[in-house]
Amino acid sequence: MFHRNPFFRHFAIVAVLLAVSLCASPPKAKGQGSSPSIDFFSGINFGFSDMHFERQYDVLLQLTPGFKFNFGNHWQLAGQAVVPIVNTYGEQYKYVQIGAFNISKEFRISKLHLKASAGVFDMYRYGVDLKAFLPLCGWFAFEGQMGYVGTMYFNETFHINKPNTFVWTVGGDIYLSQWNTQFRGTVGRYLYRDYGIEAEAMRHFNHTTVSVYGHWSNEYGLDGGFRIVIALPPYHRKHRAVNFRLASNYQMSYSVMYKVYSNRMYHTDPEENIRHGWFSRDLLQWGSHTMEPDFIITEKKKKNETP
Repeated sequence: MFHRNPFFRHFAIVAVLLAVSLCASPPKAKGQGSSPSIDFFSGINFGFSDMHFERQYDVLLQLTPGFKFNFGNHWQLAGQAVVPIVNTYGEQYKYVQIGAFNISKEFRISKLHLKASAGVFDMYRYGVDLKAFLPLCGWFAFEGQMGYVGTMYFNETFHINKPNTFVWTVGGDIYLSQWNTQFRGTVGRYLYRDYGIEAEAMRHFNHTTVSVYGHWSNEYGLDGGFRIVIALPPYHRKHRAVNFRLASNYQMSYSVMYKVYSNRMYHTDPEENIRHGWFSRDLLQWGSHTMEPDFIITEKKKKNETP
């Protein structure tokens, strides 16, 4: 069912806030190391579980085409669809969903790095979000995130509920550059209104990050597992006004207890991951951003430009 009033009321508020921001700080032609451009990309989501006695495995395979339009000056419009290909997970996964459609702006105030986003996020959520990262030195930093979101999804019809959930996390990060090892701990209030804590240890390799994590929720108890992030080739790319590529990374996550509602948060960027974080490399070099970059991007030469 389409709830008309909540939709228009809350998105009107978001639209006004964005319009004021654009007027106060208009996008510039340059930023993020290049002129304005748009990237079209696609990846896959692969799910695999062994939770039912009547069948041995459940499999979920989804195609995730998307785009990112970089205005410059760290303004970005991002969108993504989630298209089911193979599904034995259940009825709720058989429909095409909006994985992301939002506008965001990165900026910094002294040492404090911020990213504000508004629109549709993953986990069937839409609303507003603010992320913060404060490095105190090369090996220690504080982080935080807060958002106000509602749910939006497709099944036979389009459902949207007004924002009614306030989520937040705060924590700290330790990065040991000698071993390319990062430790992260957070506490927070999550999407399903549970409170919890999470700890993660990750090791960054060339084009790959591997981590182990554990978390506790006051509603769902203990769980843990591991995550792997692989940066996908090609690693040398030419920057054009219009670019077609694979998704920047493939992520795999394993949960021991498979408590799917425990300590859950959304992503605002369709390619956000634990390896690269949410902040741009040219704004902040901390953690894995101090290593050799996964992608070497060069500007395409103009026809009349000599080599």
